[in-house]
Order: sequence, then structure tokens, then C-alpha cells
Amino acid sequence: MDYFVKAFQEHAELAIFLALALGFLIGRIKIRSFSLGTVVGTLLAGVIIGQLDIKVPAIVEAVFFDLFLFTTGYKVGPQFFRGLKKDALPQLAVTVVLCVTCLLAAYTSAKFLGYDMGTAAGLLAGAFTESTVIGTASDAINRLSLAAEEKTRLMNNIPVAYAVTYLIGTAFIIWFLPTIGPRLMGVNLKEEGKKLQSEISGAEEPEAGVQSAFQNFGVRAYRVTNEKLVNKTVAELEVLPREFRIFITRIRHNGTIIEPEPTTAIHQGDVIAVITRTEALMARGAQIGPEVDDKVLLDFPQEFLDVVITNKALAGKSFRELAALEFARGVFLRKHLRVGEPMPFTFETRVDRGDVLSLVGAKRDVERAAKELGYADRPTNATDMIFVGTGIVLGGLVGLLSISIGGLPITLTASGGALIMGLVFGWLRSVRPTFGRIPEAAMWVFDTVGLTTFMAVVGLGAGPSFIAGLQKTGVSLVFVGLLVAVLPHVTAILFGRYVLKMNPLILLGACSGAGTITAALRAVQEEAQSKLPALGYTVPYAIGNILLTAWGPVIVAMMA
Repeated sequence: MDYFVKAFQEHAELAIFLALALGFLIGRIKIRSFSLGTVVGTLLAGVIIGQLDIKVPAIVEAVFFDLFLFTTGYKVGPQFFRGLKKDALPQLAVTVVLCVTCLLAAYTSAKFLGYDMGTAAGLLAGAFTESTVIGTASDAINRLSLAAEEKTRLMNNIPVAYAVTYLIGTAFIIWFLPTIGPRLMGVNLKEEGKKLQSEISGAEEPEAGVQSAFQNFGVRAYRVTNEKLVNKTVAELEVLPREFRIFITRIRHNGTIIEPEPTTAIHQGDVIAVITRTEALMARGAQIGPEVDDKVLLDFPQEFLDVVITNKALAGKSFRELAALEFARGVFLRKHLRVGEPMPFTFETRVDRGDVLSLVGAKRDVERAAKELGYADRPTNATDMIFVGTGIVLGGLVGLLSISIGGLPITLTASGGALIMGLVFGWLRSVRPTFGRIPEAAMWVFDTVGLTTFMAVVGLGAGPSFIAGLQKTGVSLVFVGLLVAVLPHVTAILFGRYVLKMNPLILLGACSGAGTITAALRAVQEEAQSKLPALGYTVPYAIGNILLTAWGPVIVAMMA
């Protein structure tokens, strides 16, 4: 045992990796649908291992935290700036109300119960599951004119309060939003889901085949025997069906395969390759003529491609409008992603710059559409580290600037600056995606490993004082955490529903985003049996991440 203790004390990197391994293991444990998650799991693992009195250089914590914050800003940048547009103002207003109420509730409770600024910051971070507050509040405390021991004590109190209140902030809100939220508004989520779907698609049920018109498709070959179709052009035939999209991708004429243009004529006996929804082929294919087993005709290159929308002229257009454009011929939509979240979509769904459309179709058609839509985001393993490194450096330099309010230095801190510059660089990437690529795998490392490593180091540092801190705050912290977690959501729901008259599903999605609780969004979608709450999630999630992170130094200043 002495060997292991000495090894971890002299080689702190081993303790960090052990905390990561145990933390991810704890995060996988589920009780029904609830789990602590890797972030809290790693914090607890760090606290347990930290009982061995392991010292980790502060620079390790700062490096990984900056990587995490920059990536957070990078992901939400496009939606953050979209939140400043007029059509997103209701969601922006709900987010501000919720986040400000959270700050005031944490501050008032901490003052009333005599908590120190470290416990207050941990209460705020845990009740709203915003672990970034730990870093920004710690930086702010470190800048105060206090003795080194007092700074350490205050900073160690942050993860103590965070660990206790996180359980409340996560578990209770996941239950509260889909269960109590609808009752506060006097609505039934399932019925509201049907109503909203009807408003969006123009029918009580989704417009026939809307989802599959974009996703579920097939390609089959038919010999043209229907005289009504003979001598018509490809363009004339493709517009005949009104309820679904259909395209002729190849033609075998007199034994020769032709890559058709819209003006190409169809002759009696030609074999045509038709691409459309599978159910449409089954229902209407026989109207063309007998199906033919022509593997050579159907053996054309097909491409699956993610495209980032950067074309200003297309922002705000619906998928119906996009589908009618010439460049969309032969192309189908598989997924619609916004801030990395799959979005429910119909023909009436509107796109934003920075959205990612996953396209499929014949290679030449997909490539043509990609050029018009924006930037083809092709798979790559390379990360633009010039972009990442420059962003963090510039952000840090901006964040170190400070102003004095009431004698207290207020600053974004270097970490906060990295977050802000991540927002700007993420937006730049959405506008000019020819640079600044961070592949999904690398983003996962920067985001997940960056945050969990930071939490592991925090836990290791707080380990020796964790038990004493928990005994000092007592059970009161659990009840206060419950109050601080619930009150902002109640306020936001009442404000959004009765003042702003927001749709209940969009409102609950906005509350999930503003509170940065993705699991709550999933719970609301499950209860409503609809993906539509995600439409209210992205803008509040972007704004909420920024505001709650900024509250770290703010609550320290208020408590000071």
C-alpha cells in the first residue's frame, strides 16, 4: 500500500488517469434511467483518491479547462449569435429570466444561511449542473486579496457544494419539467405535441411521408411501357407526383446508359432508374412499367455527405423552398443537426446558417447541392490546431483585462476569455468553414476529457477537506439545492407561458436548454412523444452556457 500511495503522490499524472478511469466507470452505473454521469463520477473519484493528499500543479487544471471552454463556445457560437435575432427573442428572454433567477436564488440562500463564497459558487454550479462555474469562480477567488490558506479553503468548498447539489439539480429537474411543468401551464404534453405538429406540417398527423421523403428512399429500375410517359422529358415526369419527390437518375436507351439532364426525353422501352421514397416505389412503380433487374444501371456512385449551411440567401428558408430549387434535384435529407443536436424536421422547418444537413443521393447531385448550400464537411482526422491555439490565446488575453466595481476587480479571467473567443471562432467557422475544423472525435476529447480531467484535478485537490466541508454545511445544503434548482424553472415557465404566450413544448425545451440539462430535454420529448421540444432547446442552451459560466465571478463578487 505504501508503494501505491508514494507512486501516486510523486506521480500525480497516475492519480489523474485513475480518477478518469474510476469516474467513467461510476458514470456508467444506472439506477433505472438515472446515472451520475462522467463529470460527477470523475469528481467523486478524484475526491476519494484525493484522500491520499496528492498535489497536482495548477497549470494542468487550467490547460484542460481552457480546452473545454473553448470547445463549448465553438459548438454553440452560431446559435448564440442567432439568439440575438428577433425571431429568437422569446427564447432569449426566458433564458435570461431563468439564469438571473438562478443567480439571485443562490446568492440569497447563501447569504441567509451564512455560506461562504466558495459554497455559494458550488451551490450555483451544482443546482444548475454547470460545472464551468467551478473554474470561473475559482479563478475569481484566486484573484482576491486573501491569505493563501483562505483561498484554498474557499476553492475547496466549491466542489463540496457542487457534488451535493448536483444530484438534486439533475435528478429532480429531469422529473420536474415533464411532470410538474405541464401542470403549471394546465396542458397535456402529448396533446400539445400533436397540435404543434399540426401547425408545423399543416395536418393533424405529419404530412404523408414527410419524414421518409427525406430519409427512407430506394432506387429501382423500370422499363417504360406506359404510353402516357413516352416522349416526355425527365423534368416533366419528375413533377407529375405532387405528394412526394421523385427523380430519374439514369436511363438505359438502346442498350446505352445515359446520365440524363432535365431536358432528356424518355422513349418507349427505355429502362429508367428511379429514386424516391421506398413506399412510393412500391405503390406507384408499376404505373411506369414492369420492374427490371438491371444491376449495371443501378450501380452508380452514391454519396452520404454532411454540408454546413453558409449561403446567406438560403438562411431562413424552409425545406419545402429548398427542395423546389434546381440544385436540390436528386438529393434527399437524412438528418438535420443544430449545435450537434438532431432536430425534428418537416417540409416547413426553416434552416439557419451553421446548421448541418446530412445529404444522400447520386454523387454528382449531392456535390452540386453542397456547392450551393455551403461547405462540404468531409470526414477528416485533422484538427486545425492553429485555429484552436490562436483562439485560446486571444481569448485569454482579452479575459485577463479587468475593471474595478466597488473596489472589486471584475474580470472574465483567462478561462472565461477562452469561452468568449470560442463563441466568436465557432461563429466564424459557420460562416467561413474552410478553416477551423475540429472533427467530432477531437471535439469529444477537448470537451469530455477536458472537463473530466479538470474535475478530476479539482476532486484531488478538494479530497482532504471534502468530508469536513460536507459535515459543516450539513443537510441544509440539500434542501437549498432543491430550492435553487426548482425556483428558476418555475419562474421561467410561468413567465414564458403567461407573459410571452410561448408554446408549452417549445417553452419546456427552452428551460432544458437554459438550464443546460440535456437529459431533461430527452425526458420532455419522451413524455410528449415528440421530438419538437428540441426546437426550443438550441438558442437557450447556447445563451445559458455563457450566462451560467459568467455567474462564477459574479457570485464571488456579490458574496465578497
